[in-house]
Amino acid sequence: MATVVREIERKYDSPAGTATLDAVQSMIGVEGVAAVTRQDPEILDAVYYDTADLRLIRARVTLRRRTGGDDAGWHLKLPAGAGTRDEIRLPLAVPTGKPVGKPAAGAASGQAGTPAATPRARASGTVPKELSALVRARTRGAALAPVVRIRTSRGLLRLLDDTSRILAEIAVVRVSAAPPDGAAATSWDKVEVELVTGGPGLLKAIDARLREAGARPAASTTKLQRALGDQLPAAGAAEGSRLTARSPGDEVVLSYVRQQVVAIMRYDPLVRRDEPDAVHQMRVATRRARSALQAFGQIIERERTRPLCEELKWLAAELGQARDGEVLLARLTAELTAIPPALVVGPVQARITGHFTAELRQAGKTALHALDGQRYLRLLDDLDVLLADPPLTPLAGRKAGKVLAKPVRRTARRLQRALAAVPAAEDQDAAIHEARKAAKRARYAAEVALPALGGKARRQAVRAKKLQELLGDHHDSVVARTVLRGLADQARAAAEDTFTYGVMHERQACQAAEIERTLPQVAIRAKKWKK
Repeated sequence: MATVVREIERKYDSPAGTATLDAVQSMIGVEGVAAVTRQDPEILDAVYYDTADLRLIRARVTLRRRTGGDDAGWHLKLPAGAGTRDEIRLPLAVPTGKPVGKPAAGAASGQAGTPAATPRARASGTVPKELSALVRARTRGAALAPVVRIRTSRGLLRLLDDTSRILAEIAVVRVSAAPPDGAAATSWDKVEVELVTGGPGLLKAIDARLREAGARPAASTTKLQRALGDQLPAAGAAEGSRLTARSPGDEVVLSYVRQQVVAIMRYDPLVRRDEPDAVHQMRVATRRARSALQAFGQIIERERTRPLCEELKWLAAELGQARDGEVLLARLTAELTAIPPALVVGPVQARITGHFTAELRQAGKTALHALDGQRYLRLLDDLDVLLADPPLTPLAGRKAGKVLAKPVRRTARRLQRALAAVPAAEDQDAAIHEARKAAKRARYAAEVALPALGGKARRQAVRAKKLQELLGDHHDSVVARTVLRGLADQARAAAEDTFTYGVMHERQACQAAEIERTLPQVAIRAKKWKK
């Protein structure tokens, strides 16, 4: 099983090791540091894997097989925010599942009869399938192979508090990097600081002491980047850092789409690891990208992006089954908790949990099947092509403050029409659902234009979000009632009392009716949104 560790660290180009040691020793008494311990240097030997064109390291992802030290194994580091990465670790050996002996007498319940696993060495040059799957959206099927071998002599200093708890670790490092083709190695010194239980104040204090001793922030973020040198492209300017009303319209729209593509790529491995909320966030990014392309078809040529929008719709639907199941399970569980205990008759919670456990398991398989398929990889390739060479219209180069305002207002008017159509609709549930989708489009279009339109776009985004949540609550109630009727049928067939399902159904119906009652006032307020 993989272990995930959140890293908060800083790296420096190093002065002499003794200067670093003196600087760290002077930390005693600062930010709770009571003692500093020192360990003799250990030798770490790591082989880094990537595609031939270094797709992983270009995306701040690193994959290595390391021997030596107390965390020897396979390590995959994924971006998790500014200055932070999640490190996923797998051992060098994997369990075979074969028993090595009988469990001890009196073993705890659930353990008896479970065979103990014996370790089996992985093939040294074979990337574990679990890790290669997590970077599949980056590699797109390209082979992973060694790109550099880095040997490190690493002396460790630990800062302890008065209970001997480790606050931070400071490594004084000598690095030697050699390419796999046998060319000469290069060497350098550095210092790595990692917080363990200490706070940001300690990290700041360590930084100040190291700078006084001559250390400077590392010229390259990682050993791997320094080892690969000119094989990597120079860092560019921050995308979308100064977008304003005077920026070209296409730059504002494409910046937003690019942010969503980055989010899709970031959440891909989290979905594969079944992390909380990952499916939801990946689905939202997919929908936002599609909405941006649809709303601003006069900037990015609509006909050229229509097939891409269809594929984004497909991906959102594949992810949606898992997300919808999560939402409904939480809703019905909360509803059951809110009912007086005297009205809960029969194994209602068990039946609800059992239904959604099976459904979510299947939905998870569906989502992973989609992410493992060629259709998804083609979609990612098409998004890359769009961002690299977008099909622009003649309006694209005009000032964003001018060309984005009209499409944003258009989404607000469509929302107003959708709300106005609800009272006369034969199927009000369907009409409200359409209004909900219009609210999402109005919200996302306003989010795209925020750098150019400022407060006007922000107001529309905030109001549309609130309306989306209100109408979404109505939609969830509609779906929940359908599920409750199905659960009641199953309970009846099992000779169980169905009273509680009827109570829950009625409560859900009342909640939906209350939302429907407020819609006329909501529609009137929507007409008054400032343009």
